[in-house]
Amino acid sequence: MTDAEVTTLTSRAVVTSLPTEHGTFRMLGYDGAGGLGHVALVLGDVAGGTLDEPAPLVRVHSECLTGDALGSRRCDCGEQLDAALREISREGRGVLVYMRGHEGRGIGLLAKLHAYALQDSGVDTVDANLRLGYPADARDYADAAAILRDLGASRIRLLSSNPDKAERLTELGIEVVARQSLPVADRPENAFYLTTKRLRMRHDTVPATDTWTELTAGRVPARAAGTDAVLLDRYGPLVATGARLTIAQLGQSADGFIAARTGDAEFVTGPEDREHLHRLRALVDAVVVGAATVVADDPRLTVRDVPGRSPVRVVLDPRGRIPADSRLLREADAPTLWCVAEGTAVPTGLAAHVEAVRLMAGPDGFEPAEVLAEMHRRGLGRVLVEGGGRTVSAFLAGGLLDRLFLTTAPVLIGDGVPGIRFTGSDRLADALSAPVRRFLLGPDICTEFDLTAVRAA
Repeated sequence: MTDAEVTTLTSRAVVTSLPTEHGTFRMLGYDGAGGLGHVALVLGDVAGGTLDEPAPLVRVHSECLTGDALGSRRCDCGEQLDAALREISREGRGVLVYMRGHEGRGIGLLAKLHAYALQDSGVDTVDANLRLGYPADARDYADAAAILRDLGASRIRLLSSNPDKAERLTELGIEVVARQSLPVADRPENAFYLTTKRLRMRHDTVPATDTWTELTAGRVPARAAGTDAVLLDRYGPLVATGARLTIAQLGQSADGFIAARTGDAEFVTGPEDREHLHRLRALVDAVVVGAATVVADDPRLTVRDVPGRSPVRVVLDPRGRIPADSRLLREADAPTLWCVAEGTAVPTGLAAHVEAVRLMAGPDGFEPAEVLAEMHRRGLGRVLVEGGGRTVSAFLAGGLLDRLFLTTAPVLIGDGVPGIRFTGSDRLADALSAPVRRFLLGPDICTEFDLTAVRAA
């Protein structure tokens, strides 16, 4: 098929916008698919591109009513769709082409349901299609290639576990410079379906690796099962962001306090949340706390509950008020940066693992942006802001957080040390809002705020 033939298969019909939980995309409608039409969701400038510029992320997604709209777990289509939008949003540049007419790998909705009925009796997805008189895969990607050409995205990084899709697009003149799988976990309900795709349709296989080991090494496995699937789903997106990431974690009571009025904070949340905190520490280069946290809790800030390397410990202490016998200054479990203001006296003869770092301080202490810049200058790109409430709030108010993990325990303190506090808005309609995920940590509920989406919007 020639380039001219590809570009005449479909044409752009309308351009609008679509706000989603992953940000606001430019949405383009195209004719095709027998009048059903296709849709492209575009973020950033995806046209052109050179060998010196990364090709845009592209997901060519086949329509799946049961998975995309109804949340079916017989397949992984809905989760792949969500993961693709999330990856494109994180990168800030890419395309999702939603292909109508691809239901059931191109055989149509009702035929797919007939195939489901055969699968209920133990027939795999390939043989079900063949028994009904259809090809194993009847999809055509000519319209997808034409849409990408219209967008100027003829050189792409394809989000797919299917090598056939990359080969078909290549035949249609789209240069697939890389193909990467999306971090979506297998489920018991779709394990047979996914195994069939890997064994009979050449889809990427799941490497026999330990998921947590891979994550702490900075790699995101394509698949995981059992408890590893939970780890992949919860922490895979953090690893996938790359070398720069700023997150915060805070545990508080249901009425918003991180400690009692005496400062006692042991323990507001339960052991499952502490394990979660240690996993976050293992995934970052540095962990940041304020002096008040050190004075009140004398923390170690190490990884003890899970396998992994302890991060560099950073104490924000403009006036040099943490005790000289603090664990962070005495115990050489990890390198420690003691950040003090210019002119603040520090003891002589600090332990070898401790470095006094001089930063400019204002009336309210250090500027969070300057702290973060200092970390980056030292090659500490992945940073966890752990406490206390004022420190986390300052980074949040400064618009510096990519993620905020806020764990709420089922306890009422009544009065004490507050958690998140910042200058808010006069109207609820203007309150800070972001896409969230929630998961249970024993009796506690952790809410993950994706603040990158707020900045992208």
